[in-house]
Amino acid sequence: MALAAAKLNGILIKPGETFSFNQTIGDISAATGYQSAYIIKNGRTVMGDGGGVCQVSTTLFRAALNAGLPITERHEHSYRVHYYEEGGFKAGLDATVFDPTDDLKIKNDTPAHILIQTTTDTDNLTLTFELYGTSDGRKSEIFNHNVWGITPPPPDLFQDDPTLPKGVIKQVDFAAWGAKASFRYKVIRDGETIIDQTFNSNFRPWQAVFLRGTKE
Repeated sequence: MALAAAKLNGILIKPGETFSFNQTIGDISAATGYQSAYIIKNGRTVMGDGGGVCQVSTTLFRAALNAGLPITERHEHSYRVHYYEEGGFKAGLDATVFDPTDDLKIKNDTPAHILIQTTTDTDNLTLTFELYGTSDGRKSEIFNHNVWGITPPPPDLFQDDPTLPKGVIKQVDFAAWGAKASFRYKVIRDGETIIDQTFNSNFRPWQAVFLRGTKE
C-alpha cells in the first residue's frame, strides 16, 4: 500500500487530462517491490503481489468525489470488504483496480493543474490523499445512498488437502454477505449542475473455504 501511495505522490494532472490509476502505478509485482497480501483472483481470496493497492485506489476515489471531479471509470470489489465500511461509510464507496481490466480514471475538468499528495502513516495505519488545484467554486454532494438485497453467504466449503496433517483445518477464504448498493453524486458550480452521476455496485455473497488435512 505504501509503495503504491508513494508512486502517486507529486503527480500532476493537466487541465483536460484523464488520470489512469493503472497507467500511473505501472507494473504491480514482486519485481517492482510489491509484497504479497490478500487479493481477489478467479473467484477466490488468495495471496498475491500488490495486495492492499485497492486501499489506495479506494482512498483516491473518495478524495476525487470530495473534490467534485468527474469519475470516468470505477469498479466495485467482487464482495463487500469490511474495512471499507468502517468509520460510518456504507457499502459502495470502494474502487478496485486490476490491470488491464479494472481501472480508476479521474478527469481534470478544471482550467488548472491538479496536484496529488499522499501521506502514509504506518504507526497509525492511515493513508491520506490531498488534491490541490485552483478552486472554481464547485461543491460536491453524495446522497440517496442505499444498500439493499442483502444475501447470506453460501454454506462453508471444505476441501481435502493431502499436504496438511489429518485433523487440521485451515481457513483460506472468508464469508461475506452479498448486497446491492448505489449512491448519487452531484457537483454544482455557479448554480449549475455539472455532474449528476449514479454509482451502482453489485457485491456477490462470498463463500468461506476451509482446507481439511488428510495426510497420515
